Amino acid sequence: MSDAYLTVAQTEGGVSCLFVPRRRPDGSLNGIRINRLKDKLGNRANASSEIEYHDAHAILVGEEGKGVRTILSSAEYTRLDFAVGSAGLMRAALSQGLFYNDNRAAFGAPLSQLPIQAPVLADLALEWAGAAHLAFRVARAEDSRDDVSERLVSRLLTPVAKFWNCRRVSGVTEEVIQSIGGNAYIEEHPCPRYYREAPLNAIWEGTSNMMVLDVGRVLEREPKAIEPVLDEIRPVAAEYPLVAAALDEIEELVLSPGDTTRYLVTRLALAVQAALLVTHAPTVVAEAFVASRLGLGWGPGYGTLRGLDFEAIIDFARLG
Repeated sequence: MSDAYLTVAQTEGGVSCLFVPRRRPDGSLNGIRINRLKDKLGNRANASSEIEYHDAHAILVGEEGKGVRTILSSAEYTRLDFAVGSAGLMRAALSQGLFYNDNRAAFGAPLSQLPIQAPVLADLALEWAGAAHLAFRVARAEDSRDDVSERLVSRLLTPVAKFWNCRRVSGVTEEVIQSIGGNAYIEEHPCPRYYREAPLNAIWEGTSNMMVLDVGRVLEREPKAIEPVLDEIRPVAAEYPLVAAALDEIEELVLSPGDTTRYLVTRLALAVQAALLVTHAPTVVAEAFVASRLGLGWGPGYGTLRGLDFEAIIDFARLG
């Protein structure tokens, strides 16, 4: 699929990063042997293979013996890709669900207006909104890496966003299939492809546990990285008690490196999403997100929202 590949291999100086072109300098095919193509669950258009190198031509990239560090230097960008891509996949699935539920009627009203379905669609809209704002906040930090504060935001929030968005997208696509029904389970519908694609986002460029460990590494090596992130949450915490409680808990957890678990990363993701939505989204959306994600009584599944303006939230998603 590509004209060149980055790979790591053992050299005299240790594990090193190498640039392996498809062809040698004389134009002949390089010594790359494809043993088989992998028959994956999804992502069929992007080939994966098991390969061997046989006297292959390669060019050293970076410092010899520092191959893992070199090849991971690009991971921050590709992890951002997966965070943004997961938000986009949520949006694609949500759009399918909204269209179907707005145009299919039962009991004298569109499905999207029924008391049993509106909370589900509103919940999915909140999930997408939080994921999109979190991903694009990281993207903004990447665009401003000359700024020390933004560089720290990027270093900390990239694994947070990759962890959280990629964990949530599978549940969103599955719930959308349920909101449509059997028609969304046949291959000519887009949703099966979304459903197969979603789990891969949490695997490639580091699994969920790897992202949690990376957050722990950041907090251990660069403890000040948390400060610009918390500084963005504090003004919102002054206005919303649930955000303030989450902020207090995060600050306490950060002081206990042994507790750098999925729980801390989850609370951090939700608090950042809440702060971003309060700042950038309609009030009805932001307050619904804060009340549900940081309050008591929300799910484990979608559709357990209560006492909120479902139609306003769904309208926000329709315009999105």
